[in-house]
Amino acid sequence: MMHITLSKHYGKIVIGATLLATSVYVAMVSVTLAHLEFVSGQVPFDMRPFGYGPSDAATLLDALGADGREYYLRRQIPLDTLYPALLALTLSSAICWFGRRMPNRRLVHLGVALAVGSALFDYIENLGIVAMIYGWPDVPGSLVYAVSTATIAKSVTTTLAVMLALATGVIWARLPKADAAT
Repeated sequence: MMHITLSKHYGKIVIGATLLATSVYVAMVSVTLAHLEFVSGQVPFDMRPFGYGPSDAATLLDALGADGREYYLRRQIPLDTLYPALLALTLSSAICWFGRRMPNRRLVHLGVALAVGSALFDYIENLGIVAMIYGWPDVPGSLVYAVSTATIAKSVTTTLAVMLALATGVIWARLPKADAAT
């Protein structure tokens, strides 16, 4: 009974979560991340899908200066604490909504796992960025590599989750109309 009730609300959850996630994303990209890039002349950690090394991290953290590092902690990190959960909710609910009529639910389960994994890697990345900022100027290379690995993993899992959400949407759209009532 709970599954039937929840499945009726997936569409509303998708729309609401998408609107919230998009609002937070736009705020990050157009305000906080743009400000960090303007102040430092460097691409912020969050926007480096292929990772970074200790010298890249040192260059960014140094270029940010004390005010920029404080801005990262007080403005970007709080927004990026909301965004991963909202994105995971958006992707998971979309995958569940489109995939609820699929006879083989493996893609649905994989998509939800990737969406949740993406959020977890994003939170690990955020914790690592906070640790690097608080540790500045004595940031161990091992910390930078660990945070960079989380950034790369976040990028890969997010891309795969979005691809699976799109794939389940395409499959849903191609199902015969007779199946559309379920």
